[in-house]
Amino acid sequence: MKVAFPIQIDKGLESEVYNHFGTAETFFIVDSETGAGEAFGNADSKHIHGQCQPLAALNGAVVDAIVVGGIGKGALKKLTGAGIRSYKAVAGTVGENLDLFKSGKLVMFPANHDCGGHGKDGGCAH
Repeated sequence: MKVAFPIQIDKGLESEVYNHFGTAETFFIVDSETGAGEAFGNADSKHIHGQCQPLAALNGAVVDAIVVGGIGKGALKKLTGAGIRSYKAVAGTVGENLDLFKSGKLVMFPANHDCGGHGKDGGCAH
């Protein structure tokens, strides 16, 4: 399974998971079975709040799931419509969240989840 993690600085599995999908500078995609990963820039990072194009942000990468600290309702709806599940990350690294994901300990964002805007650290301002 391919899992995407929004990050700011690429340190592989040691990268800190970023707090907000749409404004992440980079995505790190990991194969949950092999642990192999690759980072690439967010092609949609300069969008107006509420106008995120999550599939464009992923640069055409095919993923099964997203693990992120926060995500807006529009991006969540578009990802869900594309068959991509979105999970709430815990504070920590890609590797730590990947382990939690694989063990079924991360919670999926509910369909009615709504981000109230970007906070000072880039996270959701709920």
